Amino acid sequence: QVQVMESGGGSVQAGGSLRLTCEVSRAIGRSYCLGWFRQPPGKGREGVGNIYSGGPDPIYADYAKGRFAISQGPDKYTYFLQMDNLTPEDTDIYYCATGRGGYCPLSPDPDVWKFWGQGTQVTVSP
Repeated sequence: QVQVMESGGGSVQAGGSLRLTCEVSRAIGRSYCLGWFRQPPGKGREGVGNIYSGGPDPIYADYAKGRFAISQGPDKYTYFLQMDNLTPEDTDIYYCATGRGGYCPLSPDPDVWKFWGQGTQVTVSP
């Protein structure tokens, strides 16, 4: 079983920044996806962005482009979500997920995204 854990959430004022960290307990293969999602209150999870082990660049949801950036730490077990210019609309629980495969959708497709963290709360005040 792969364990996934997020950290780094908190409260920030509009215009501020936060960096979330995702730690994965072990490698799940040479071809894998690592993604960030968020869940607004009362709604389903939506994709923020993700990276593919064999791909050149991360992909992002439209609302995240230019403000959020996914990066990998010095090993394949740690990943970051840098969030800049935050707005109150970014207030959500943020999740990290991973899974095997060669296609990494922005949607939380359970056939791809097999292992999920517990989430970390991000709150942005006006």
